[in-house]
Amino acid sequence: MALRLTFAGAAGTVTGSNFLVEGPHGKLLVDCGLEQGRDFCEECMYAPFPYDVPSIDALVITHAHLDHIGRAPKLMREGFKGKVYMTAPTADLTDLMLRDSVTILTQEAKSKNLEPMYDEQDIDALMARVEIVKYHTEHKVAPGLSIYLRHTGHILGSASVRIKDEEGVTLAITGDIGATGEAYLQDPEPVPDADVVVMESVYGDRVNTGRENREEELCEQLNAAIKRGGVILMPAFSIERTQLLLYTISNLMDEGKLPKIGVFLDSPLAIHVTDIYRKWSVEYFNDKVASELTREKDIFSFGSLQETLSRGDSQDIEAAPNPKIIMAGAGMSHGGRIGRWEQKYLPSPDTTLFIVGYQAPGSPGRLLQSGAGTVKIDGRPVKVRAKIGSYMGWSAHADRDGLMEFAKGALPRTKTFFTALGEPASSRFLAQRIHDYLGATAYAPIKGDTWEITKQGAKKIPSTK
Repeated sequence: MALRLTFAGAAGTVTGSNFLVEGPHGKLLVDCGLEQGRDFCEECMYAPFPYDVPSIDALVITHAHLDHIGRAPKLMREGFKGKVYMTAPTADLTDLMLRDSVTILTQEAKSKNLEPMYDEQDIDALMARVEIVKYHTEHKVAPGLSIYLRHTGHILGSASVRIKDEEGVTLAITGDIGATGEAYLQDPEPVPDADVVVMESVYGDRVNTGRENREEELCEQLNAAIKRGGVILMPAFSIERTQLLLYTISNLMDEGKLPKIGVFLDSPLAIHVTDIYRKWSVEYFNDKVASELTREKDIFSFGSLQETLSRGDSQDIEAAPNPKIIMAGAGMSHGGRIGRWEQKYLPSPDTTLFIVGYQAPGSPGRLLQSGAGTVKIDGRPVKVRAKIGSYMGWSAHADRDGLMEFAKGALPRTKTFFTALGEPASSRFLAQRIHDYLGATAYAPIKGDTWEITKQGAKKIPSTK
């Protein structure tokens, strides 16, 4: 049997990353994530996996966002006996993210009269199987299959996975790809040695015009919000977005471009994630921040920052004088402490809400971004009179041009591209653009499809259903 690839998830959707790779003698999964930002889907979330879990030899994780790791402990319940491969920062972040989410997932399951997807013991079992893999090393992970990891510049520890079989056929799965020139992360690395590439396409149909002057724009808009004297809300993803905003606000205050008002990091998860970023900063950050790390030791802290771990500390924020900045999860306003602050402050015209990342269809954040006058936050309707600002320059994803540059870096070796991990319109647009501008074969895959991978490219295998 030749190398085979099955799109078990993230085909036609941004989230739910899950890819099955089969060789003549071994099988591996790349990612095992939740589908997020849409109406509850029992089939997508709680049904058995569409493959024989006990026969899988290995799981490779590209990075620690829940849409890439959120169903991995469920594999334990279905008989997975293999090892789990990831970078060291990803291991720390994965353990933290899964334990943070298990209570919410259990509550959700009970509300639907379903068995929980997994519990703490399943997370323990998963983490006991973890084997750390460094970038730029060939590592055998299954009979006849090896992997090679490269930086993707998306979050700390994120990696693309190049898979090779015994015949030298190669398949790369990128996970999510960040933009070049980030503040402290390594730039995404090209993959010049893959016959077939599965790449993300979140922003495959648009250019991020706000990236080059994002610090100046943030400074200008924050100063305007501060002058209004109200509360500034930042629903921020706990991994990467929070740390990038802390780093930027710290620099702006140090340079005297922002007044040193109170900034509250009101998210236990984001606080713990930031500690992990501190732990791995010297080894994994780029050379640009080396001198800052030597001089400051900690690039995420500053005098007016308060980290509110306990619920009591969080409640005390209300008494702090305005103007103030409250950064809290979740990034799409679909959970976490930000919900309480949005319920309280969105009805006020003095409030400013800063949206600084991708908002999935159906999420409260997407509705706020689109100008909805009323949104449901934690099940309660909330009038929106606050000023809403959407700033895509802070996205952790490469835009259309960045993705095209990444695809170009895979040529001439790559014969077929798959544009996955994106909404259908974005995926199709990017596939067409790769074909038109780079002259390469490209497809927007469909969930459940299986393709044969050879040195000549990819060939669809007809369904037997």
